[in-house]
Amino acid sequence: MSQAYFPVGPGLGLEENFLSLDDILMSQEKLPGRAESALPRLALALGQGPGSAESVPEGSKLEIPLWLAKGLRDSKRRIISVELPKIYKEAWRTVFSADANVVDLHKMGPYYYGFGSQLLNFDNPENPEIAQSILQASI
Repeated sequence: MSQAYFPVGPGLGLEENFLSLDDILMSQEKLPGRAESALPRLALALGQGPGSAESVPEGSKLEIPLWLAKGLRDSKRRIISVELPKIYKEAWRTVFSADANVVDLHKMGPYYYGFGSQLLNFDNPENPEIAQSILQASI
């Protein structure tokens, strides 16, 4: 029997697998952030303005998909700054360390483990704690 689609497993670690439907959907998850410089012609793509010629002004708050945030990440220039989603912040990490069985991870973030591992790509002082929390929640 032939199948139209053979399932491909998600990527592990900091890289995603672009042949995996789960990784494609996970890369659409939004990250809160701020434009550190003007972003020309991105207003329409980010849902900020009606015309494609509009630019996102410096200092604007954004909801950026993960794939775009990774593309705009640059260690030499500050194009965007990314904030942690609420489920990865210290208050939720405390809840996970107390009793991770109580939290419905699928409701909070259907791609909690994969998305969290992708957040480690960004320079964040809380990265070691995030990695430890993801590891403990998976056990």
